[in-house]
Amino acid sequence: MWATQGLAVALALSVLPGSRALRPGDCEGAGGRGPRCVAFLAAALNPTKPPTAGAKRAGAGATAVCISYLGRFYQDLKDRDVTFSPATIENELIKFCREARGKENRLCYYIGATDDAATKIINEVSKPLAHHIPVEKICEKLKKKDSQICELKYDKQIDLSTVDLKKLRVKELKKILDDWGETCKGCAEKSDYIRKINELMPKYAPKAASARTDL
Repeated sequence: MWATQGLAVALALSVLPGSRALRPGDCEGAGGRGPRCVAFLAAALNPTKPPTAGAKRAGAGATAVCISYLGRFYQDLKDRDVTFSPATIENELIKFCREARGKENRLCYYIGATDDAATKIINEVSKPLAHHIPVEKICEKLKKKDSQICELKYDKQIDLSTVDLKKLRVKELKKILDDWGETCKGCAEKSDYIRKINELMPKYAPKAASARTDL
């Protein structure tokens, strides 16, 4: 067995960068299980790979909701010339979150900007934002405080300007209404949900409504 593993070590050393040849005695004694021999064997059988570009992109995508939402919030504060103090930003974020829907509402819940929030880490947003710290850095710190923030990802968006509503499932139709903060009381048939969406589209998606020809 150790002879076979010794061969694996030798082969690994020929391709491992920065490695030196085994010296006499490295694998002598203890049945060929000397410290350097074991170390080289571990490196050969369990090589460590550097993070790939794909992994880095996945890491960025893990905070997409956080970066997008807080980025819009920050821009809104600038557009309205709001005073950048932690207390003011905290109050403004709570008000901003009242209009949040779907995954963005969950983000607000996780950072403590909703009335029913279980935890309060809103100061992890208000304090750095008051000093104009980039939202990317804020979100990186937030995900270390609450790993659930990493799991927030936007659902695939439906292009309401071109989609055939009749081909969507009822679940998808309900989601459109839910994203708008609306419900369809008394709706029993698929056609009821479609009618409700068409009725509300000019309010919530005016560009899509004007582009459609079946309304």
